[in-house]
Amino acid sequence: MEQTNDIPPLAREIAETVRGVMLELRPRLIEAALTGRRGESENLRHENNFLSEHDLWMHRRYRELLTPILGSFVYASEEAEPEVIGEHPDPDLCVLVDPLDTSELAVRGLLGYTHVMVYSRAAAQPIIAVVGDIFHHLQLYVGARDDQGADRAFVITADSDAFELKQRSEKMLSESLVTNFLMKVGDRFIPLSQQTRLMEALDAPGPDGKSRGRIGVDFGSVSLCHVAAGMTESVIEFAKGFAVWDLAPGHYILHASGGAVLDLKGQPVSLDYGFGSFTEVAKAMDRRQQFVAAGSLDLAKEILSTLE
Repeated sequence: MEQTNDIPPLAREIAETVRGVMLELRPRLIEAALTGRRGESENLRHENNFLSEHDLWMHRRYRELLTPILGSFVYASEEAEPEVIGEHPDPDLCVLVDPLDTSELAVRGLLGYTHVMVYSRAAAQPIIAVVGDIFHHLQLYVGARDDQGADRAFVITADSDAFELKQRSEKMLSESLVTNFLMKVGDRFIPLSQQTRLMEALDAPGPDGKSRGRIGVDFGSVSLCHVAAGMTESVIEFAKGFAVWDLAPGHYILHASGGAVLDLKGQPVSLDYGFGSFTEVAKAMDRRQQFVAAGSLDLAKEILSTLE
């Protein structure tokens, strides 16, 4: 993998904005972890989800910082109802934000992620997505449409080294690390544990008699970014489904790397998230998507064939 300086300028500017917000936030999260004062707030929009004062601060901070960069846009954040920013009454761009994903772990100093995606309603797809990893050296995963209309994926380290992400191997299921957001026991872990055919396929021994398939835990959009970077082979969500702010940024980055995202009927999940109007944006916030994401179409189909 070679370093690159080819990230489109607007995508790089938004990536650096995300980096700056993470830099501001990180000391707050470390303090919360070491003092036990985690700033939990009542979550009126998603009553079963953990919500902290840090989620709400990032929601406001992104709105403040993105406004001079993008001008007019629809701001669709997990933490509030969609709103129009700027003077244009019906702007082309929609900015989708999950300010602090896995905030329940972030305030413990364990893991934390943040998602920003810029969607063009004229193009009917994302044109920029940035997923930030608050605590790790591989810090920013970026998807961007270049001047030739090609979608490309990158990872940027904490040292500002950038690398383009391209799918490079096609493993079979029995050789793969498959991840799932299995932390919620009733919603996801128990349904996963009942997928007998999948478990048997993962545990199948190779020619040397060794079983190399693995199940792991991963989170939101970053789980698809890990597939884009080749760190894992697949992520599956067949139970509750991901909300659009959890799926869409990582979906775009994985797509740009050459990976595949299928629904449970085997059809590609569209990058057109139905943001054609302000009303449609609001409706999209309530939808959930079940899917199988993988580095290759063949692996995605193989996994689908095992799901019960």
